[in-house]
Amino acid sequence: MTRSGQRSASRSHGRTSARSGRGGSKGSSTRSHGMDNTGLIPVLARRVREVEAAAQRGKVAPSNRTKFLVVALLMREERARVKNSSEVEPEDRAELMKRLDGIATILAKTAARDTSLIGLLETDTPVSPVAQKLRRDMLIEAGIELSADELIITREKESAPEAPINQVVPQSVISRTMANPFLAPDFSAVASKPSTPVRRLANWELLGPLFKAFEYGSGGVAASMELPEEPAIDRISPPGTELMRHQARFVEKVRLGHRSFLLADEPGLGKTAQSLLAASVSNAYPLLAVVPNVVKMNWAREVEMWTPQRKATVIQGDGEGLDAFADVVVVNYDVLDRHMGWLSRLGFKGMVVDEAHFIKNLQSQRSKHVLALSKSIRQASSNGNPLMMALTGTPLINDVEDFRAIWQLLGWIDGDKPSPELMAKLEDTGLTPVDFGFFAEARQAVIDMGIVRRRKIDVAADLPAKRIADLPVELDTDLGRSIRESERALGARLYARYTAYLAAAQATGRGVQSAPGDAERQAEVIRLVAHAELEDSKAAKTGENVFTMVRKIGQAKAVLAADYTAQLARSVGKVVFFAKHIDVMDTAEDIFARRGLKTISIRGDQTAAFRQTQIDAFADDEDVAIAVCSLTAAGVGLNLQAASNVVLAELSWTSAEQTQAIDRVHRIGQEESVTAWRILAAQTIDSKIAELIDSKAGLAARALDGDDSEVVSESTVQLDALVHLLEQAIAAAA
Repeated sequence: MTRSGQRSASRSHGRTSARSGRGGSKGSSTRSHGMDNTGLIPVLARRVREVEAAAQRGKVAPSNRTKFLVVALLMREERARVKNSSEVEPEDRAELMKRLDGIATILAKTAARDTSLIGLLETDTPVSPVAQKLRRDMLIEAGIELSADELIITREKESAPEAPINQVVPQSVISRTMANPFLAPDFSAVASKPSTPVRRLANWELLGPLFKAFEYGSGGVAASMELPEEPAIDRISPPGTELMRHQARFVEKVRLGHRSFLLADEPGLGKTAQSLLAASVSNAYPLLAVVPNVVKMNWAREVEMWTPQRKATVIQGDGEGLDAFADVVVVNYDVLDRHMGWLSRLGFKGMVVDEAHFIKNLQSQRSKHVLALSKSIRQASSNGNPLMMALTGTPLINDVEDFRAIWQLLGWIDGDKPSPELMAKLEDTGLTPVDFGFFAEARQAVIDMGIVRRRKIDVAADLPAKRIADLPVELDTDLGRSIRESERALGARLYARYTAYLAAAQATGRGVQSAPGDAERQAEVIRLVAHAELEDSKAAKTGENVFTMVRKIGQAKAVLAADYTAQLARSVGKVVFFAKHIDVMDTAEDIFARRGLKTISIRGDQTAAFRQTQIDAFADDEDVAIAVCSLTAAGVGLNLQAASNVVLAELSWTSAEQTQAIDRVHRIGQEESVTAWRILAAQTIDSKIAELIDSKAGLAARALDGDDSEVVSESTVQLDALVHLLEQAIAAAA
């Protein structure tokens, strides 16, 4: 047969006129026996018989080992081509697959005779230049036309990754590098476990069946791995805190040695605390936490709360103020691109990705950056087993393939194939995707890699009936900077009043002395000055004061609060969003509409009948995700218990108003624990107001319980906020 005839008879990677050696014209009832000996399959059959014969005589020589590897490689390629080619008739496809199965059987029998060949059946076995040449020769022998590039055999060189643009290296990172330019030798690495030989599943495409296993193979069983019982004594959490049972069981699993997790607990079950204590018991420091912007300040706060012996640093912008010597580095997705270089080289021993469903789109730059960092951390780990955690209450947004990015982040899959560890678990099932029971077993194999999922209703006995969770946010916009400037201006005005009062008192002989005994008198003066400012502010029609400042803080938080509410709504269902000012409500409703979330609105200018239609829609319409409510108009007399999560975008001046708002959800008939998320502007008076509200709430509770403590008004909180600003100004001037 001429070369052109061979090319037209069979093509393995292009058009197929002879369908890998099958002769005859389409529709012919008989086929030429001679054509069955053309194409790729007969070449593979001859070569595999040669290796089989060599194995029967004794140990297989290197030349035949290479031949064995190339036959296995081409057999997989041909199987995939035949399976997916639209040019192969169904009856021919079945026959061709049968012949390829025969080659696969001979490969398996030969590997069973000489077990050193088993490793060559793995799909990730490196292909040497000698094997590349033999592959080329076999394809030419089969009459397959090759391109000019395929005819040239070269040793592939690893290309250096392109340096990301806009990269920065904070000065603190340089200081850390200079302080310790050489890493101390790490002898903690353990010998790699021998991988389970891949025999049964070597030629199967497995990710599709694994995804389907989570659609069809549950059998009513929750997707959560088995966890040990919690220790009898909590020796992990710091004094003053206490782990709930479900949290302690997770941390104990980490302490016992498991190192990769998809922690998919519902919001409000303390995933952040669990991940930080997991890092503590596994000594996974330094730890990298990649989080949404809205919660990054809260992460630093949680580090201080749950692991007070550890220090956290938050990356802002280009890294000014970063402490590269800190134990926990917190970075938000939005600035990750400019810090990729030094983050990949810092030597992290653990990584946490919060709201991990953010990376579900593998083509997005956000996902590529996160996955690249996770890969570099796994590769740089001394024992190849760093602590890797993905936190999300909603790992699936659109369909089951949303798992793909998270599994890759955790190292459970590598591109389009399972990792060696997952493949070993699948091999241990003894099943293939065509066997009955494979889906359930495969699903459990993935769960055992580290999926942990608990719902509020499952751990209700461990939860308080109602809890308030603070989420500090960083206001790094122009409005945020103007707020901090307004605070400084207000503090300066208070200080000027204070010094003027002291000067007047000194002139009349009633000056405040610096003696220790006069501290009470000084506190009285500070309070008098703050009270004067408060009264002026209440009477003022224009100008900057404590009330206008708090309103600006609410406006600055509006977008971040709405973003978090949208995430929450997609995670847990219905959410109630409370704000004090109409412009904050308007901003939030606009964001929700752009996110495709249906809302209802409860405001002060609505008729009673219209308001009731809004409440009914929130309770009965499954498509309504968020109730946007005024703190004053919706704070009393309403039943919004269709939700169990509340977002307080702005603070009230009283604990009672805050409690009334939360109680629209936390009321008789509510079947779930209620969580109220307070959005606080970090490094502003907003945080101090929250602290004051909480302290006054404790006093009020004691008063209701028979204590003699004074029940305070909103004016008391406003006054104390001004006292705080004045004390800061006095301290700064000292």
